[in-house]
Amino acid sequence: MSKNLSRQIVSSTVATVVLTVLFILYTGPKNSLSALLIAVPFFMIFYFLFFSVGSHIVSDRIESWIGFDVKKTVIFPAMLIVLYFVYVLINGESPFNGTLAIFPFLIFFPVLAFAARNRSVSKFDWYDFTVFVLFLLPTTLVSIEPTGELPFQGNGFDSIFKIVIILVAVYSFSIVRKLENVGFYPEFKLRKLWTAIWVWLAFYLTVFVIGYSVHFLRIVGHDNISIDLVQKIFFTILTTFLHTAIFEELFFRGILQNMLGKRIHQAKTWLVFWKWGLILLLPLALVVGYTLKGGMQWFPALMTVLIFAGAFAIEKSGKNYMGVYTSLAITSVLFGLVHYHSGAIVYIGFACLAGWAYGYTYIKTKNVFYSALVHALVNSSVLIFGLEMIR
Repeated sequence: MSKNLSRQIVSSTVATVVLTVLFILYTGPKNSLSALLIAVPFFMIFYFLFFSVGSHIVSDRIESWIGFDVKKTVIFPAMLIVLYFVYVLINGESPFNGTLAIFPFLIFFPVLAFAARNRSVSKFDWYDFTVFVLFLLPTTLVSIEPTGELPFQGNGFDSIFKIVIILVAVYSFSIVRKLENVGFYPEFKLRKLWTAIWVWLAFYLTVFVIGYSVHFLRIVGHDNISIDLVQKIFFTILTTFLHTAIFEELFFRGILQNMLGKRIHQAKTWLVFWKWGLILLLPLALVVGYTLKGGMQWFPALMTVLIFAGAFAIEKSGKNYMGVYTSLAITSVLFGLVHYHSGAIVYIGFACLAGWAYGYTYIKTKNVFYSALVHALVNSSVLIFGLEMIR
């Protein structure tokens, strides 16, 4: 075993142990001892994989080992399914009843779809984006039960379902499809941390100024600054990071924005993609705004125009890798518009702008964990700053 691999295992183990301690502190008072004892081993196994699979050292080793052998390729997803089903069985539920029975098909789909293709093909095309959509949509639209909450009755950080989807996404796109720079690995670098912090503050200052002026945000403050408040803020950021942010950032930034940027660069023309992105998304932004009740129905469309204008100016300067900011504009607006379910026009416009902030962080850090940190901080900002959203 090489020193680099040993170092990665130690790093993943330390991260897993620290997170497990936080998990016990957070869930201990809310759950029975027996539920916690069942959940902790599975929590540690899945999060050890969570902290390991996306690292270059581990992914390169796995890629080298599986080669073009389909039998070896399916071992990892099969192992995840077995672990999931064992956890459900231990907690007295059947994994073969309800929607959980279709789970193996969902998990094997992207792995086999990429394994069946000639993996020496480096150009990204409609096939890759089709696999992405057909994998992502069921994971967000189909309610898989039981989700395997940790602990099983809930009151924890996350579910095994969400963790497995993340792991399979990293494995299938990064390792099997060989999509470079997915950036799914924990690291601590002050320069990248500072990038995440200033992007968060700059974004939220913009949101506050606009939101306060249009009565979308108001200041309510905190009664007092206490240890309980600090603890609540910390665990809100942590649970948001694990439950929501890392999932969305992996799919929107690590995979979609990354893959789209590579496709545009391979086409050697960003303007065509920029034009079609604007042609398709601007009318959609208008539809989103004018099918919801409330004022400022033009706001999502305005954010779309501003985001595409910014991307145009940056691409036109030629100072950056071609396609990076066009892909950022497209995924940012898409990210905002899928928040249609929120029912708040201003919120959707801000979500488009947030997509730019998260995507920009990803571009600068090449790491999904830092864009997810910005995402978690943004989602927790109302609590942090003592604000209230008025929808």
